[in-house]
Amino acid sequence: MGGTSAEREVSLKSGTAVHNALKTAGYNAVAIDVGSDICNALAAERIEIAFLALHGGYGEDGSIQGMLEVLGIPYTGSGVLASALAMDKEASKKVFLYHNVPVPPFEVFRKGQRITETTVGFPCVVKPAAEGSSIGVAIVRGKSDFGEAMDKAFSFGSRLIVEPFIDGKEIHIGILNGKALGGVEVRPAGGFYSYEAKYTAGLTEYILPPELEKGVYERAKATALSAHTALGCAGAARVDLRIDAHGRPYVLEVNTIPGMTETSLLPKIAKLAGFDFLPLIEEIIKEVLDESK
Repeated sequence: MGGTSAEREVSLKSGTAVHNALKTAGYNAVAIDVGSDICNALAAERIEIAFLALHGGYGEDGSIQGMLEVLGIPYTGSGVLASALAMDKEASKKVFLYHNVPVPPFEVFRKGQRITETTVGFPCVVKPAAEGSSIGVAIVRGKSDFGEAMDKAFSFGSRLIVEPFIDGKEIHIGILNGKALGGVEVRPAGGFYSYEAKYTAGLTEYILPPELEKGVYERAKATALSAHTALGCAGAARVDLRIDAHGRPYVLEVNTIPGMTETSLLPKIAKLAGFDFLPLIEEIIKEVLDESK
């Protein structure tokens, strides 16, 4: 947990929640704040299995997974390639298109390009190509705000994605060990599920299960699972979608290391499906143990 990404504080909260639950249940667990000495820390603690709560950066881009592969330490969640694909919104969207998983139309811009406008129109969403937790994301209502939004997104990386803003419901589907658990509808007070809306109490209303017609809900779950499968993801994940006015789902992204505090979205979804916090954690670990036999 922890690390150095922009999601460090959230990662520490997730890791602490998981660690506390495991310790309370009697597991021999240790919390490791990832730094340059991570290999020594893993060796010193004789880690037999790594539960990954390392949001963002090298926690979700395949880096920590690759290191653990080399060290021969089993770990939770998706592997190297699936993690890297999910973290990179440009790459994941192209994979989704190949597998006929619906995504909003999009443009990719690179730092240094002469950019004056976008073909996707307004309102649009501008986001870094490889960040999480809505960091650097902006909803742009008109051309006058487009440049500022791009500058903000470029401050988090050399590529950005521009896609049309889909007016509708925002739905998050939880995936656990190859099955869609269910979903939650988020209704942020400000209309945008920003970093602040995600992590500030009272700024977002959560509807469980989502207020969708049964057929639309089932289609959303199936679409989310298709996205998860297309990238080759494993373990626990959360798929973020927008549902338009006609009930059509569009995949925004797959989160391979979703928040794991007791109030995060995946645990909320899992609880509705019959998994309390500790059983959810144990189910995530169980899949790794089964695979390593």
